[in-house]
Amino acid sequence: MILLISSLARVQDLAQALQEETQEPVQVCVTFAEAMAALQAREFSAVILDQLLLDGDPDGGETARKHFGSAIPVYVNFAVNGSARLVRELRSALQRRQRDIAAARKDAQHALRHELNDTVTALLLSCELALQVPDLPASAESKMQQVDALAKEVSAKLGAMA
Repeated sequence: MILLISSLARVQDLAQALQEETQEPVQVCVTFAEAMAALQAREFSAVILDQLLLDGDPDGGETARKHFGSAIPVYVNFAVNGSARLVRELRSALQRRQRDIAAARKDAQHALRHELNDTVTALLLSCELALQVPDLPASAESKMQQVDALAKEVSAKLGAMA
């Protein structure tokens, strides 16, 4: 869902054009107070701010910005730009957001894989050391061999994910 914040008379026409071009619902707010309520009520993929409204109420704009969450902001001067330019700007911003999300997801997976590899390596080492303990009861040795086998299986799967 897209949030459009503007007090222009033709804002509904712009919202309709955006909705048709992006196939995403567009919610219109004419004040920053309305925008704040909308931002607190739901998550938006993008927030389009009218630069003229922002210039008229910079404090309201700053307060609203603190509640954007993961929504990507798009600043537009509607006095200069038409709906075609707005659609291009929005598409570009949404594509940037998708790339950023994909990169963040890849980085998180990479970090998790490394963390798990470190843990599995420590587990394998501990199992090997435990199996070398003299006079280890047979039942404990059997259990440690099972843990060792499971840790090797997890290690192999982590290696396959890389």
